[in-house]
Amino acid sequence: MSQDVKVPTLGESITEATIGEWLKQPGDRVEMDEPIASLETDKVAVEVPSPVAGTIGELLAEVGDTVEVDAVIARIEDGDAPATSPAPQKDSAPKAKKADDEAVEKSEEPDPDFAAKEEGAGNGDSPPLSPSVRKLVLEHGVDPTKIKGSGKDGRLTREDVLEAAKSGKAKKADDAAASETPAPSGSGGPSRKEERQRMTRLRQTIAKRLKSAQNENALLTTFNDVDMTAVMETRAKYKDLFAKKHDVRLGFMGFFIKAACLAARDVPSVNARIDGDEIVYHDYVDVSVAVSAPNGLVVPVIRNAESLSFAEIEKTIGDFGQRAKAGKLTMDEMQGGTFTISNGGVFGSLMSTPIVNPPQAAVLGLHRIEERPVVINGEIVARPMMYLALTYDHRLIDGREAVTYLVRIKEAIEDPARMLIDL
Repeated sequence: MSQDVKVPTLGESITEATIGEWLKQPGDRVEMDEPIASLETDKVAVEVPSPVAGTIGELLAEVGDTVEVDAVIARIEDGDAPATSPAPQKDSAPKAKKADDEAVEKSEEPDPDFAAKEEGAGNGDSPPLSPSVRKLVLEHGVDPTKIKGSGKDGRLTREDVLEAAKSGKAKKADDAAASETPAPSGSGGPSRKEERQRMTRLRQTIAKRLKSAQNENALLTTFNDVDMTAVMETRAKYKDLFAKKHDVRLGFMGFFIKAACLAARDVPSVNARIDGDEIVYHDYVDVSVAVSAPNGLVVPVIRNAESLSFAEIEKTIGDFGQRAKAGKLTMDEMQGGTFTISNGGVFGSLMSTPIVNPPQAAVLGLHRIEERPVVINGEIVARPMMYLALTYDHRLIDGREAVTYLVRIKEAIEDPARMLIDL
């Protein structure tokens, strides 16, 4: 008896996803709730758990297919015996929605006859290739008969193919001959190669949203700089005690989030949004924190940041960072947000102009800290300085308000006691 594996509910307003990776292959044993596939949505990667314990019978969708919520993407056979039916070809998969660039996909689709040859290559007893492995074989131009499989019953895994492609040991004869062909006459240099890689669903969404923000909003960026001496001295003085008491590291982001919430009280338009011909003001601050993930930038939201302590903020940020790298963030954690903070300084950025994430009206960009000469009390001294950038929607926020907002943040960071006494 088989059990269908369906695409789970993905969150509010999200009705489809893309198969990002198959974590299990036909014949693999799985336990109940063990992840068998990774789905890419517009915002985050989601793992599909096995509804029962058993053996993977067949995969009904391939990597790159777009599937709707509740669509059947695989079947699991009860018991320990491995499935005998090979993975189906793409035409037996459930009906999937086609992307706008269907023509491009069709032109890049591998020759089915060649795929069949690859799948049946060898001594006739070789296990069939799974869809994801076959795709890698075609992409990297390797000969599967020259690769020793480490999977069950000698099956090739994705890791086997990637390792062979990296080492170059399983290169096909025709590719090897091509690589030895001299560059065309007149080129005067080594051969040049191009590689095409389909954008992930998340990257496509990021691209569309950022371009839409530029087209629809009146974006303008204003800058200021801030002396980080007081914050750095405070961290140095209390970081050990803070870590011991709260079991979390005291970072810089907590100071800026508290300062941003405090400044929003004086300049509420920075924390507002436009809805049609109305302005919606919030009496809370939900801060979207830009976090780097393997598939692109994600922005989980710290809810009610204005009411959280430094320890609560730092714990939330640390948890977001760990789960973003592991692809464990949920849809609910990615939705909403009234204001965004992006810290390009962790990557070494000196200055940037961040882009607003609609429907928000502003984003604060943080940058690297470096010692620069500044004049204090008539003397030139070296101080740890950071540039701040505030990109804002000029339809809602005036220049005076944007500058005032940055000044309030500068005042709070240069004198952290102001945050304690709510100034």
